[in-house]
Amino acid sequence: MTDRIYLNAVDADGNALALAVRDGRILAIGAEPPELPQAQVTDLRGHLVLPGFVDGHIHLDKSFVGDRWHPHRPAATLRERLAIEKSELEAAPPIEARADALIAQAAAFGTVAMRSHVDVDATTGLENLHAMMAAREKWRGIVDIQLAAFPQAGVMSCPGTAQLLEAAVREGAEVVGGIDPSTLDGDAEGQLDCIFGIADRLGARLDIHLHEPGMAGVEQIGRIAARTRALGLAGRVAISHAYALGDVDARAQDEAARKLADAGVAIMTNAPGDRAFPPVLRLRAAGVRVFAGNDNIQDSWWPYGNGDMLQRAMLIGYRSGFYGDAELLTALDMASHAGAAVLGLQGYGLLAGNEATFVALPAPNAAAAVAAAPAQRLLFRKGEPVGEAATAFSRPAR
Repeated sequence: MTDRIYLNAVDADGNALALAVRDGRILAIGAEPPELPQAQVTDLRGHLVLPGFVDGHIHLDKSFVGDRWHPHRPAATLRERLAIEKSELEAAPPIEARADALIAQAAAFGTVAMRSHVDVDATTGLENLHAMMAAREKWRGIVDIQLAAFPQAGVMSCPGTAQLLEAAVREGAEVVGGIDPSTLDGDAEGQLDCIFGIADRLGARLDIHLHEPGMAGVEQIGRIAARTRALGLAGRVAISHAYALGDVDARAQDEAARKLADAGVAIMTNAPGDRAFPPVLRLRAAGVRVFAGNDNIQDSWWPYGNGDMLQRAMLIGYRSGFYGDAELLTALDMASHAGAAVLGLQGYGLLAGNEATFVALPAPNAAAAVAAAPAQRLLFRKGEPVGEAATAFSRPAR
């Protein structure tokens, strides 16, 4: 494979950056490249270089991307929403085709890894999982897709789902999911016994959707943290949404943050537009890993989204009132390094020895990129330019 040198880039802080690449991996990175006499040289002309983005929470099996436009249909209850979703998905193209369209769109924006929650319950069986496994295989080596078996209809309240969650992990899902153990399932201890038991027996990760509000939700967070500590699952458990942390006062937030940090439980937020959400900076200051995902994209739940994690970082910053550069970089970290850590990705980031996969953007630094979310993305995978990047910098650098 040809040695490559990428010159005249800038790093997250706006400092001069050059990368030397050999055999698809970063040989050296810094202000000046090493001497590689036979290297192919590319002038990046002042573009910002960032690692590929990580979508820590997406629902590939639900999206209508790649299908016709579906006008949003209102619903008064969760069960009504689930019924609408079921009817709309039955009339939509196959999961694999819709998932493929959304993965392609996200990859074009620079996403290199994602955790996709996939409906697994007694009403759907493992059909969605098998379709997503096929889609994952198609994108292997381009987008790293981690699958979470998600019991959308409940665990204890949907008989047979517990057995299917275990079967899903045995067949290839890396993560076992949960959802609102009290308000949806009506049996918090039963659901947590089930999903923590599967994770403990099979070595899976856990990611629990938690929409339960107020102090009831905070108490649920405490239960999840306690079980995580008891089983020694630090770093392997995440709570998605955790809306309750946006409902309660600072004292309750700090107490919950202490429990989460002590247990090693991460929090995912997409900063939803119509709901209070966890206080990102307060949690991170307490030692809680907070990461980001797009969640639903153009599906029965809401019509928004396009799969762009840099835009998601901008929205998180916007809703959180992030104005300073350090705060904007926090939003970017949530869409990159923090998500990579939660997914357990190895060799992620712009470091010597890691895979030379990165995104080049027309921005003076990373804070500016988050604030503006420029649409132009030039992709480099394993040291090689992809798509438009192959011609965008075609003129000789020397």
